[in-house]
Amino acid sequence: MPTELTNLRNIGIIAHIDAGKTTVTERMLYVSGTKHRAGEVDRGTTTTDDDAEEAERGITIYSACVAFHWDGVQINLIDTPGHVDFTAEVERSLRVLDGAVVVFSAREGVEAQSETVWRQANKYHVARIAYINKLDREGADFNAVIQEMRTRLDANPVALQIPVGQGPAHIDNPFCGVIDLIGEQVLSFPGGKEGREVVAQPIPEELADNAALWREQMISELSEYSDELLEFALAEEPIPIELIHRVLREATVLQQIQPVLCGSALHGMGVQPLLDAVVAYLPNPLEKPPVVGFDSCGKGSSGKGSKNRKHAQSVPVEVCREPDPKAPFCGLVFKILPYKTGDLSWVRIYSGTLKGNSRVLNPTRDKKENIAQLWQIHASKKEEQRMSAQAGDIVGVIGLRDSVTGDTLCDASDPVVLEAIEFPETVISMAIEPESTSGRKKLASALEMLRKQDPTFTATENEETGQTLISGMGELHLEVIQHRLERDFNLNVKVHNPRVSYRETIKNAVEVTGECNRQINGVQHSAKVLLRVEPFDTRGGGVVIGNSLDHGLPNTMLMTVLEELEVAGQGGGVLGYPLMRIKATLLSGEMHEIDSTEIAFRTAASLALDTGLRKAGTVLLEPIMQLEISTPDEHVGDLVGDLQQRRAIIHQTQSRGSLTVLHADAPLAELFGYSSAMRSLSQGRASCSMTPSTYSAAPDDVMRKFL
Repeated sequence: MPTELTNLRNIGIIAHIDAGKTTVTERMLYVSGTKHRAGEVDRGTTTTDDDAEEAERGITIYSACVAFHWDGVQINLIDTPGHVDFTAEVERSLRVLDGAVVVFSAREGVEAQSETVWRQANKYHVARIAYINKLDREGADFNAVIQEMRTRLDANPVALQIPVGQGPAHIDNPFCGVIDLIGEQVLSFPGGKEGREVVAQPIPEELADNAALWREQMISELSEYSDELLEFALAEEPIPIELIHRVLREATVLQQIQPVLCGSALHGMGVQPLLDAVVAYLPNPLEKPPVVGFDSCGKGSSGKGSKNRKHAQSVPVEVCREPDPKAPFCGLVFKILPYKTGDLSWVRIYSGTLKGNSRVLNPTRDKKENIAQLWQIHASKKEEQRMSAQAGDIVGVIGLRDSVTGDTLCDASDPVVLEAIEFPETVISMAIEPESTSGRKKLASALEMLRKQDPTFTATENEETGQTLISGMGELHLEVIQHRLERDFNLNVKVHNPRVSYRETIKNAVEVTGECNRQINGVQHSAKVLLRVEPFDTRGGGVVIGNSLDHGLPNTMLMTVLEELEVAGQGGGVLGYPLMRIKATLLSGEMHEIDSTEIAFRTAASLALDTGLRKAGTVLLEPIMQLEISTPDEHVGDLVGDLQQRRAIIHQTQSRGSLTVLHADAPLAELFGYSSAMRSLSQGRASCSMTPSTYSAAPDDVMRKFL
């Protein structure tokens, strides 16, 4: 039976690594009755970490989707990785979700990857609630995490619960329950790991004053979003609980606040109220704005196509699709799991109804696709075949041949192209080859399957050396790829040292002329192009092409020159690395009365850009990583000394309980093997997270290695 859209929640669990995302997911499955026993990460028995590599390492690598019911509402939940090397899994999950639970460790607080996933959620306008986990750990500090959310995330947290005690059982005031500030009661969880019972009791006298202060603060913060609630507060009248829930929901859906709950998922504490909050405050598909796309075919909602398709494509029409099962179908492919029997594509349906054994259009690639089967996804596997799925659903599709991650699927009679998913560029590469030449074809096939599954993984063959280069987001990312090749594809491979993905830019602004004056097959080709090439902060991308020429060249030749500059700018620079932070502006062009041709102008434009790059002087750019290192105080000196040897710049040190946190930037080239060195220097007690930050000019001694 189709689920009413008001009784549907599409949510994700996002956080820094080791904050407890997978454990929270396991407890949700257990307390909802979906599982008879909660799995444990340390034992490799969790539902969502079902890959052998995940079970072995005790971390989430691939996002996994599970569906379960709570209080009459169906929850489609995606558990995501916390490690920065697998940030693409978070990116594509947030792109298709309506809400998220952000998990913070009560001991470590807001960490580097917490900031990354928070920014990603901001980017896709995802409503959030926060869950402060691990309050049973030594050094837990609920208040500090709330404060860090405000300062580091620019968030607006509103505490709905506060902990009763903090820390492990052997201390004087251990964590033993939570105070519900809305219902003004203490919630305890007597069953622990194996229990589902929640016991509500009046707040003890010794905790009443502190609870009253926190409740007053909650009401004060919510009063900013409701005049009705403000009137009750000013009149000092009892505030109806239904009104508090309504204001919380409205402000959360509009992303004005983030309700905060707390507990210890590992010990079964606080998960039921968290599920209540998911149902009560996170949006259903109807509460999200209609998805916006573009009709590149010029058909609009009338279904009448333009006769001049080429012209229509240049003037795309904006299209809104409501989350209505009766509207024309459209959905987004956001993940592909390759199987030998046929790829399983994960699709979020935004409007209309999708049926098995039907045909749809992929307007991104202008291809028709077969929907052979629809499946309910459980973790990363097919669980139950479905006949149809409607707006708001997340389903697995078998039968797609040409569609890749980020492609739109829609009715052929009502085409629409939704915004694709943007993924970060790779930062590290290494050469890989099979142990025998007979395995070369098998390796190419395996790499193609992995590339389909992971948009941040690329594999290219170097035409000069014949080597296959694989690129990814970090050492761990490439190590997991290597293990998958050996385990899943029975391929023994040899790998060579990782390589940094450098970029090139230029030092100075120059004006250069490119001239073509040659005979090809007895035909004279003549053209001349004047170009200005200059450094330019493009905020990440490659070469920006400009044009200050308003006369002097026919439109066809002008477009030819600009097109050639764009193509040439996508190639390598003087050292062979991709170009970035450069602007090339066409200043003038000269035509010969008889001999000017498109070939001549393409050649002249390409020569002008190449000359400009050489004349302006090459600057090698190296990727810089943002580090956050957490270590006991006694090891700070050793770690700082090691970082300085790696050309790191330490921006800030801060105390977090008994630990010192170092914030630094360092070149990726100096960080290979850093995790092992850090563990050795700190006797295994320090932890570190790395996030790609920016590209910066490499020192002269690094540059000389490439000349």
